[in-house]
Amino acid sequence: MSPFKPLSLAVSAALIAGVSTSVLASSHREAPAITRAPTVDATDFYMFNSYETSREGYVTLIANYIPLQDAYGGPNYFAMDPDAVYAIHIDNDGDAMEDITFAFQFNAMLAADNEGVALPVGPEGDQKMIKVPLKNVGPVSADDQSNANFSESYTMTWVSGNARTGERTMLMPSEGDTFSKPLDYIGDKTFTSSTEYERYAGQFVYSFSVPGCDNNGKVFVGQRKDPFVVNLGDTFDLVNYVPVEGDSAPGAGDGDGFPGGITQSADNDDLADKNVTSIAVEIPAACITGDGNGTVGAWTTASLPQARILNPNATFDKPAVASGAMTQVSRLGSPLVNELVIGLADKDKFNSSHPSEDGQFADYVTHPVLPELLNILFRDAVNTTLGTSIETLAPTNFPRNDLVTAFLTGFPGVNQQASVTASEMLRLNTAIAATPAGEQSAFGVAGDDLAGFPNGRRPGDDVVDIALRVVMGALCYPIPVNGEPTDLGLCAEEDASVGNVPFTDGAPVDASMMNSSFPYLATPISGSAE
Repeated sequence: MSPFKPLSLAVSAALIAGVSTSVLASSHREAPAITRAPTVDATDFYMFNSYETSREGYVTLIANYIPLQDAYGGPNYFAMDPDAVYAIHIDNDGDAMEDITFAFQFNAMLAADNEGVALPVGPEGDQKMIKVPLKNVGPVSADDQSNANFSESYTMTWVSGNARTGERTMLMPSEGDTFSKPLDYIGDKTFTSSTEYERYAGQFVYSFSVPGCDNNGKVFVGQRKDPFVVNLGDTFDLVNYVPVEGDSAPGAGDGDGFPGGITQSADNDDLADKNVTSIAVEIPAACITGDGNGTVGAWTTASLPQARILNPNATFDKPAVASGAMTQVSRLGSPLVNELVIGLADKDKFNSSHPSEDGQFADYVTHPVLPELLNILFRDAVNTTLGTSIETLAPTNFPRNDLVTAFLTGFPGVNQQASVTASEMLRLNTAIAATPAGEQSAFGVAGDDLAGFPNGRRPGDDVVDIALRVVMGALCYPIPVNGEPTDLGLCAEEDASVGNVPFTDGAPVDASMMNSSFPYLATPISGSAE
């Protein structure tokens, strides 16, 4: 029997009354207000059953922040905001309310008792100690960090229940009394090589215990190479390419696909030279599933105090005074809600909203704009190229119950929670065994790999291509489940004229581009690498 069980029409109709959406990719600079606060801009969120050897029964959650980091972005690089609260929220009973929250707050320090390293300058008799302008004054390594002039530490709090009012437990590292963050990958004169940087950064992976949890978790916060892969510039230039596979198969190089279609190339990845800052947590699944059915939903947020008054005589310790209630300014669950689904006028509202309030965005999923844009841009060209007379490239099944299921409720038997509240978040069935890195399909569930997107999201899942195909009607056609074509019953083939077309942005990604152990994301790009 298929693990999918189509929603009844009655249930679907009820769900549509309170939904939002998430289609396509990621969230780099996705809303007007957040572009003014890049240190709290969430870029991507991942949640998956850990596939590192001997880590069965663990779940990894990774929240990335600070988009489009140029590796050479010195001298200050990319510190976290000490006024912010960064959080990962988990709903384990399906009511679209958080039951568990990991909350992080950061503190920045200078060396020499927060005064900063100073060097003697000038001849004897007129010599002065002058503070250096750099974050390090010499090589830094796993064995010797004395040349670091700057450091960041953080607190990690486990909140049970409501993120603001629930019971709070300060978590501590199993060894030592402080969680710290490594310096960004300044360059190879500072850290010698990428191998040495990884050895250095590895010292910032901490084990921690959680009350009531039998086994310890792990946490790492630090710079990583941006794992997201996307043809970013051309996509936002009114999709300045033909978004259909131009080869008979990805990477075939034979040009036997759609005439003029884009072909797979690493050159299409505009984020290939960018880094991000990751908050990565690995926790035993048993510690987060609660009394639900083993499927959890999750999302990440960042919040700032309502008021920030600039200090006219700014210092390192006090450039401003922050006060007022913490206010959510960033939110991310499934890939790319805000960039290509939520209307421009509502993007900031979405970033400040809670999943339980997602009914206000219902029209964006039941009547999505992206298919209509692609239809306007490409219908005439497709008909001319193929000699066809397709009336519309956009799916015609309204409301789009296929998208409701894919992004708001989960698939029954796969990643749907016991109680269903339509809301935007990642959903993961912790009982579905992880697929080893070498066996993963970058197309996740659509590639007959139930351990991948949209059942959670792994770093190697090609969510751009998956979501492009889903929004254009792929779920109206059978998809492989255990090797057998399976009709999900959410819509019919005649509802989606191009639902079986291999849409793509031409930027390939798979698990081989990542690490296969915690924190999974690859070594950041060096600030001075050739």
